[in-house]
Amino acid sequence: MGKSVVLKTFGWSFVITAIGLALAVLYDGWTALGVVAILAVLEISLSFDNAVVNAGILKKMNAFWQKIFLTIGVLIAVFGMRLLFPVVIVAISAKIGPVDAVDLALNDADRYQQLVTDAHPSIAAFGGMFLLMIFLDFIFEDRDIKWLAWLERPLAKLGKIDMLSVCIALVALLIASMTVATHAHQHGGAHVDKAQTVLISGIAGLITYLVVGGLSGYFENRLEEDEEREHEQEEEARRTGSAVSAVAMAGKAAFFMFLYLEVLDASFSFDGVIGAFAISNDIVLMALGLGIGAMYVRSLTVYLVRQGTLDDYVYLEHGAHYAIGALAVILLVTIQYEINDVITGLVGVVLIAWSFFSSVRRNRRIAAAGGEDAGERAEVGSGV
Repeated sequence: MGKSVVLKTFGWSFVITAIGLALAVLYDGWTALGVVAILAVLEISLSFDNAVVNAGILKKMNAFWQKIFLTIGVLIAVFGMRLLFPVVIVAISAKIGPVDAVDLALNDADRYQQLVTDAHPSIAAFGGMFLLMIFLDFIFEDRDIKWLAWLERPLAKLGKIDMLSVCIALVALLIASMTVATHAHQHGGAHVDKAQTVLISGIAGLITYLVVGGLSGYFENRLEEDEEREHEQEEEARRTGSAVSAVAMAGKAAFFMFLYLEVLDASFSFDGVIGAFAISNDIVLMALGLGIGAMYVRSLTVYLVRQGTLDDYVYLEHGAHYAIGALAVILLVTIQYEINDVITGLVGVVLIAWSFFSSVRRNRRIAAAGGEDAGERAEVGSGV
């Protein structure tokens, strides 16, 4: 990776890091700098799989919408999910106004942390169901390239059953509501029955996925159809010398894919926001640290797109989706049980690293066999 590529892709991340760390020192001295740095590393480690999945979607968008993702999208990710989201949760949980919630966050950090922690079951159910649907729709789709072929081939056959993903997700939610939700973990170690809350929040997460994912998929398909039509019109224009109109659906398709990316990022950020309280309950330091981390995740997403990394290492997307599935399960389990963020982060890192090295081995087999077709035959023969 050349210096120019690093600066072009990660330049703003470096600038935000410098500003964020400087603000931390001004806010509460050098100790605050260390806290912000740890929070940033936590966010990056927990969200690396997010970057890989985002890249798979972002590569379908043009340069304009990629820029929107890096500008407006970052503002939503940093200020929306890492700063405003916990405040909104507190306002809803405590049935107080947003201004009072901000005052609570700034002047009574312990009470603020307690309210956010007590809202964790609903947050985990919503995010867990959204991420679980992403994972299920991925593994039930029949793909040309398979990573764990022994598992993905039979699952692709099962995926031909209509609404299977939704049925499995609802069964998982029902099980969670009857098990972990009946003894949901609360602030101070207490356990309460949150079955109804988990059911409602989980269904809301499922509906959000179906609506946003369905709209983005619909407009993406319409865009592909219009692009094919435009290509035919261009061919006709070359023969007749007439003008051709641009594809009008591109804006709608890109907008809904952008919206889908933002909801996806929100679901990934749930565990990071909750986990950050293990390090600090200061809303300012949390916003600075998680915001810096979110900026690097955004830059990494763009880097993966521009370098064509997903095309070169074809199993990365598989590994990221398996990490999503693992995170979905972890979120549901954390309704009752505390799971260390190191474990959560390591699960994603291990799965993505495994898929990366599997991709490297695949590329070597293809090179050794002397071509793509021979490499694919070697891959099928290996059963990987």
